[in-house]
Amino acid sequence: MMQRTNISTSISRLVISLVLLVAASSAHAQLRIFRMEKDSIPLFRGFSVSFDLVGPAKLILSDHGEIEGGLRINLHDQWFPVVEIGVGKADHKGDETTGIYYKTTAPYFRVGIDLNLLKNQHQANRLYGGLRYAFTSYKVDILRPDLIDPVWKYHSDFGEEGIKCNMHWFEVVFGVEAKIFGPLHLGWNVRYKRRITHKEGDIGQSWYVPGFGINDTDNLGADFRVIIDI
Repeated sequence: MMQRTNISTSISRLVISLVLLVAASSAHAQLRIFRMEKDSIPLFRGFSVSFDLVGPAKLILSDHGEIEGGLRINLHDQWFPVVEIGVGKADHKGDETTGIYYKTTAPYFRVGIDLNLLKNQHQANRLYGGLRYAFTSYKVDILRPDLIDPVWKYHSDFGEEGIKCNMHWFEVVFGVEAKIFGPLHLGWNVRYKRRITHKEGDIGQSWYVPGFGINDTDNLGADFRVIIDI
């Protein structure tokens, strides 16, 4: 009986040791993703500028869109601190029922960092994930055209120009980037945007927020970027 107890205790200790070993190995592997690798490649690898093509296309084809550029620093082909600045614009008239008109043009700002997720980080192509903090302060015109009450025949309209609004939000970014030739790269990315705080006017919620898109608690966007290494 004593021998069986000793065997059982030994097996339990072995199983616990194996579990702890696997857990430690998994944690170590995860930490390696976020650790700056040490090799002969220098820390500073230059910087790049980028321009989004989706926002201007939306401005041409719809009633809202953005013009945006970014500056990115390359640290060891692994970490990429980034600043993005743009101008968002909307000139939108609601459906026939409401007829409410929204108009705004304002800048927005993002700051964040991307992480190269590929094992061979020094190759020309990249797969990355990242985070952004974003902010905009804008003025919006919200107007409804003059209507005549069908019963009392008086004019009914409302609206206000230059309503001060702002929004803070964060973004989770996932994208791919491919080298075309020389310093030229092209890249796609998708962005999940989540509102942190916002301020609206007294007469209603603005329809569009520069840089964020259609006003809501969250949003999903996509960019197609031309990237040039400097």
